Amino acid sequence: MKKSAPKKPRKRRSDGMTANSASASSAKNKRIANRCFPIVGIGASAGGLEALVEFFDHMPADSGMAFVIIQHLDPTQKGMMPELLQRATAMKVAQVKDRTRVKPNCVYVIPPNSDISLLHGALHVLAPVAPRGLRLPIDFFFRSLAEDRHEHSVGIIMSGMGSDGMLGLKAIKEKAGVALVQDPASAKFDAMPRSAIEAGLADFVAPVDELPGKLIGYWRHLPRIDKSKQPIGEKVQSALEKIVILLRTHTGHDFTLYRRSTLYRRVERRMGIHQLDKIGAYIQYLQENPQELGILFKEMLIGVTSFFRDPAAWQQLAKRALPALLASQPAGGTLRAWVTGCSTGEEAYSLAMMFTEARKHIKSAPSISLQIYATDLDKDAIDKARQGYFVENIAADVSPARLARFFVKEPGGYRVNKEIRAMVVFAPQNLIMDPPFTKLDILCCRNLLIYLTPELQRKLFRLFHYSLNPQGILFLGSAESIGDFANLFTPLTLKERIFQRKESTLLGNEPYFPATFVPTPADRTDRPQALRRSGPSLQSLTDQLLQARFAPPAVLVNDQGDILYVSGRTGKYLEPAAGKANWNVIAMASEGLRYDLVGALQKVHRKKSTITIRGIKARSETDAPSVDIVVQWLEEPKELHGMVLIVFSDTVIPVETSPRIGTDKGQPRNARQMELEHELKRAHEEIQGSREEMQSSQEELKSMNEELQSTNEELQSTNEELMTSKEEMQSLNEELQTVNSELQAKLDELSGANNDMKNLLNSTDIATVFLDNDLHVRRFTLQAKTIIKFIASDVGRPITDLASDLLYPALVTDSHKVLRTLLSSERSITTNDGRWFTVRVMPYRTMDNRIDGVVITFADITAAKKVEAGLREQHSDLVRHSTEQRFALDRALGRLQVRDTRRQLRKAKGKTIRRAAGGGGKAKS
Repeated sequence: MKKSAPKKPRKRRSDGMTANSASASSAKNKRIANRCFPIVGIGASAGGLEALVEFFDHMPADSGMAFVIIQHLDPTQKGMMPELLQRATAMKVAQVKDRTRVKPNCVYVIPPNSDISLLHGALHVLAPVAPRGLRLPIDFFFRSLAEDRHEHSVGIIMSGMGSDGMLGLKAIKEKAGVALVQDPASAKFDAMPRSAIEAGLADFVAPVDELPGKLIGYWRHLPRIDKSKQPIGEKVQSALEKIVILLRTHTGHDFTLYRRSTLYRRVERRMGIHQLDKIGAYIQYLQENPQELGILFKEMLIGVTSFFRDPAAWQQLAKRALPALLASQPAGGTLRAWVTGCSTGEEAYSLAMMFTEARKHIKSAPSISLQIYATDLDKDAIDKARQGYFVENIAADVSPARLARFFVKEPGGYRVNKEIRAMVVFAPQNLIMDPPFTKLDILCCRNLLIYLTPELQRKLFRLFHYSLNPQGILFLGSAESIGDFANLFTPLTLKERIFQRKESTLLGNEPYFPATFVPTPADRTDRPQALRRSGPSLQSLTDQLLQARFAPPAVLVNDQGDILYVSGRTGKYLEPAAGKANWNVIAMASEGLRYDLVGALQKVHRKKSTITIRGIKARSETDAPSVDIVVQWLEEPKELHGMVLIVFSDTVIPVETSPRIGTDKGQPRNARQMELEHELKRAHEEIQGSREEMQSSQEELKSMNEELQSTNEELQSTNEELMTSKEEMQSLNEELQTVNSELQAKLDELSGANNDMKNLLNSTDIATVFLDNDLHVRRFTLQAKTIIKFIASDVGRPITDLASDLLYPALVTDSHKVLRTLLSSERSITTNDGRWFTVRVMPYRTMDNRIDGVVITFADITAAKKVEAGLREQHSDLVRHSTEQRFALDRALGRLQVRDTRRQLRKAKGKTIRRAAGGGGKAKS
């Protein structure tokens, strides 16, 4: 048998992994990288083209990132950005189309007259509300980028005018992204970079050619945040606690009750910026660089805010909460409000503006004032809030009417007017450690609780309940809720997180006071012990005896049915429900009373009156006594307003006093008939109550629909408002700057092409003249000046007006013939000074094959003509010489012939003589 070939052992790498497993791991890592690759938003305006070209000159084509370029473009001009940038990078550059899927190692450019947004990794093109005016396309895209990519979002601000992009960078920083800014010293227009730096948003500030290296270094060294639900390891937990200790030592603020996940993300982000791979190395860096502790402290505060954040919530506050507070306040009174975590003051000023608007709609309200206490941990933010100065970007969140009413326009931005600034007092405060403000009518704590642990949230809700006046308003953020504290606050609008304080004496609702002013155990026990040492008074003992023997059992409940106070013995009617302790009267009521109590409580809240229910059996036994229940809505005293008093009393319905309904035999009703009639009557009342409740619900839904429709109309009208003329000019100027940059790049290319063409024409040493259809001079070469007397100002003049050395009167005629027939013409023409030129007249064709004049070339053939003349002269001399030679030869030949004839004649004569002489002799002989 053939032995099978032994399998070759798989090669192992130095780290112990096989080649196959390594390739599989590499493929997996590649898939993960592609799934979570960063998207880099680049915002630029005037002077941004040069910066972008330089940026992509230094950015590798395989960085694994995607780039989206947002520029202020002229809406009426076709964009040239893609083709200009394509020359600077090997990455694919394309203009964004609707629903373009973003891919790594690609560059996407915003189209003119458009806004773009990112949703689930795809770019969507939106038409702007207005083509001109103060548009903020960079802020618009950066906000969507932050919401879609979170920590994988990157924002870069380059050269430009204005402050577009600053609010967008805030959103990116809030989601743990990174912000890079071009060094203002290297920017052609430094307004945009400088506004981002002054707002404290820049993680990296560098010249454009260094930004790619810093971005790549940050991404490569950024520790990947674990998205799993596994708890943080003990080693990391210990490191985080050390960081908290360093922060507390440096700033005096304790972040122990800060959410560990948020703390971990902020620390990881700073590690990526400093390119540190281990948290221990970052702790050492903190110890060696105290300024980094200040930066990390700022990062922990996440001071992201804006005017009228969540507009729907502010509208509901103005409609549902403020009018009631103003109506309940006496003339000349003062409302008190506390805005926690106010950051740079936008939320506090928003509340002041909303109050001023609501005050106009109530007659007695103009004399009512509002005092707002706005607090935050960040002293720098508080200082900025006190100034009340904001950049022009707030026009995206504040309507033009409010800008005109509550702000004063200043160079580069707006300042809150004195009326609004006088309502707000800013102060640094630690919500956890410092004493709270009390006797408040409004308490705003928006988007702060989400960063705190549930344990601290529970303590703060009790503190808020203590700080608010009865019927006071608690205004939370869109991602926050009151949780298990429905007994402390009732929702006015649950969706918008607006709640109203209500009275509650349930156990476990003691207010939380910060540790800095909590009394010691001795302080808390001294007074109660003194009270216990003193015996009860005679009056209290008598009151207790009367209540126990003669007063009917009763309970005091709130609008939710939670028992606040119990009077007398209620054991026959109420009993604790099984399971977790529940102090709700419905849950504790006996089985026979429960259904009637539910209906009575619903009626009493609708009618605000007293409801009496008679003859109810608390238990199902036949001998169980009947119970009368009185449910009373309380208006007085003021402290008990809105609460309900339920009084129980036993009763017996005598048969003889009840109305008799005769049967067929005239016999009185028995007890069973009476019971059935009573149950039927209760059923009718329950049906009637259900009908009334359903009708009330329909009316509430109708009212809610009307409110929503009104809100939609207001939003629509707000979106349709026009920007001011100055803002339009600024926007137009930025667009023109961008167009000028693109045109300048095109002009540079055209200039280079012109130089090449000029050198080409000059190198041919052929005089060339370009004429248009009217035979006006369009262009000429240097050699043409030696034939026609051209000067620089002759461009545009007719060719017939110019002095020429050519003896060519038919030049104009031939040119018109060429334009008419499109056939070239060629002639040899001389000049006044004896030069000769081959004049060739050809039609001028454009790139789109259109005739737009003629081209006349003059090829100097003077030398050839001279050679031709010399050759002709030589030929003439040769012909003349040959003729003379022929004549001389002919003469010589003639002479020779005469001589030969003469000789022949002489010979013939001699022969004749000799013959004659011979004939005579014979005769003689």
